[in-house]
Amino acid sequence: MAFELPELPYAYDALAPYMSAETLEFHHDKHHKAYVDNGNKLAAEAGMADLSLEEIVKKSYGTNAGLFNNAGQHYNHIHFWKWMKKDGGGTKLPGKLQAAIDSDLGGYDKFKADFVAAGTTQFGSGWAWLTVKDGKLAISKTPNGENPLVHGASPILGVDVWEHSYYIDYRNARPKYLEAFVDSLINWDYVLEMYEAATK
Repeated sequence: MAFELPELPYAYDALAPYMSAETLEFHHDKHHKAYVDNGNKLAAEAGMADLSLEEIVKKSYGTNAGLFNNAGQHYNHIHFWKWMKKDGGGTKLPGKLQAAIDSDLGGYDKFKADFVAAGTTQFGSGWAWLTVKDGKLAISKTPNGENPLVHGASPILGVDVWEHSYYIDYRNARPKYLEAFVDSLINWDYVLEMYEAATK
């Protein structure tokens, strides 16, 4: 399966002022495109071009660092764009998701605090995650392009804490970016879709 750069599901300026058009143009058109181009080349060289993206991520973990980094980042970004929307975020979650956050994570406020803390304390580049593991919601963080698929969990929400994700808009204020992401950008409908797929 060849990697393909997806179109953004909204205009470049749709997420402003929380994420600028300039950030999205660089992040999507340059950074994500590089993961796609490099990933295709490395997958072909590794004889994995016909596998699904999830299979490539899992198979290359610990065996082919270059391919893993690019495939992992491609997977992460395909979903990252969909995890955001104009007028997103906030506390009005789909009922099923709210119930799971209440029972597994101690409620919305605790989820937000723990999720922001995971992203803030990820040293260097990486991601903060809301995952389903063993049927329950959990919050985690990973370095670089690593994602929860390789740790037996299904990611249902992730936030990119690489500097190119926020530096143009927030400079070094990563916690401010993370709060804006939770309060104003999360596409809870897409999180629900992934939650339902992960708990089938």
